[in-house]
Amino acid sequence: MLDLRLSVAPMVDRTDRHFRFLVRQVSQGVRLYTEMTVDQAVLRGNRERLLAFRPEEHPIALQLAGSDPKSLAEAARIGEAFGYDEINLNLGCPSEKAQEGGYGACLLLDLVRVQEILKAMGEAVRVPVTVKMRLGLEGRETYRGLAASVEAMAAAGVKVFVVHARSALLSLSTEANRKIPPLRHEWVHRLKEDFPQLTFVTNGGIRNLEEAFLHLKRVDGVMLGRAVYEDPFVLEEADRRVFGLPRRPSRLEVARRMRAYLEEEVLKGTPPWAVLRHMLNLFRGRPKGRLWRRLLGEGRSLQALDRALRLMEEEVGEEGEKEKPGPRGQAEAAPGLAREGV
Repeated sequence: MLDLRLSVAPMVDRTDRHFRFLVRQVSQGVRLYTEMTVDQAVLRGNRERLLAFRPEEHPIALQLAGSDPKSLAEAARIGEAFGYDEINLNLGCPSEKAQEGGYGACLLLDLVRVQEILKAMGEAVRVPVTVKMRLGLEGRETYRGLAASVEAMAAAGVKVFVVHARSALLSLSTEANRKIPPLRHEWVHRLKEDFPQLTFVTNGGIRNLEEAFLHLKRVDGVMLGRAVYEDPFVLEEADRRVFGLPRRPSRLEVARRMRAYLEEEVLKGTPPWAVLRHMLNLFRGRPKGRLWRRLLGEGRSLQALDRALRLMEEEVGEEGEKEKPGPRGQAEAAPGLAREGV
């Protein structure tokens, strides 16, 4: 059963297991994705380091990139064995490295190869195989071409499409590709109208839950990206308002859980900064938030986190609450996709 109403986008050098654990402390319902992971790294690298995750991270998807059907099928099989709930194929990365490797957005130039890949992956695993794609390439995208791409992938067995509602401009940097190509969320809305039997998640430039709710009236799900990294508490109302869970954690509560997590990780040999770097924005926009960031950034240790925690406890105090029931004691649930098997 995939609940795709709200998810956090795969982000290179961002959505590692430490950040995913942090997000899970804020929201139990939001769907998590790994960083883009190239198939050859899975086949030849340290799989435990690349793929291991904590049970608390469910629901979680492994995003793979590559261009060879056999290699991707084997990487998908390995990912399923590690316990991932979904295997996602990256068809959106426009980076120079992706172009050199023949994967990511440039694969949209060869839909026959994409079909071969998706069929091989689908036959290799029992969990859903999904795609994350762009509208098209080089600013020459058309809705008709986008719909044809969806039809081709659906014929290969794909039922879930996460669409970054921008074109991929292969001559620009990855950062520029997040800003310069215009957003066309209305095309994703139209896809849902034209292919009601398929599941569509829209992604790109969505900054908060209020914007997400507007899209949920038209599509099955919304994926947030950098807005969550810049302030994980963009999701503070997600469990209550989207998933109907009676909880709303405070920033201090999450910080304390991360302190316990860091202590465990340090004992395993994890460098403290690997975890602390993801916590810098935990008090973004709050009193003493800049001081919190400076203490962690300069100290880079468990002791620095303890000092910062004491400061926030003394200066700021608790905010939020563990439970915040909706009308008549019932948790609110957003309109949009009910839990759906795909």
